[in-house]
Amino acid sequence: MEAIYLLFILLLSIFVGFELIQKVPATLHTPLMSGANAISGITVVGALALAGDETLGEYAMYLGAFAVFLATINVVGGYLVTDRMLAMFKKKK
Repeated sequence: MEAIYLLFILLLSIFVGFELIQKVPATLHTPLMSGANAISGITVVGALALAGDETLGEYAMYLGAFAVFLATINVVGGYLVTDRMLAMFKKKK
């Protein structure tokens, strides 16, 4: 795929994502964050596939390993924040 098409898809997805997230009410942020964590888990799987593909070269392997690292931080951090937000709704003893 040509770079201009990839850039167009990236910019369009940024715009659509921003417009969708902006319209989400505050009561839905926790479930939305849990869904985003699941999507980030898919990103980890894709990054692992990129890091393990020897046919793409050494640069792609390093880039894939870095993507695995960042996506893992995103997943773990997202679940910690979600857990903390859900703890606010628990009854205190």
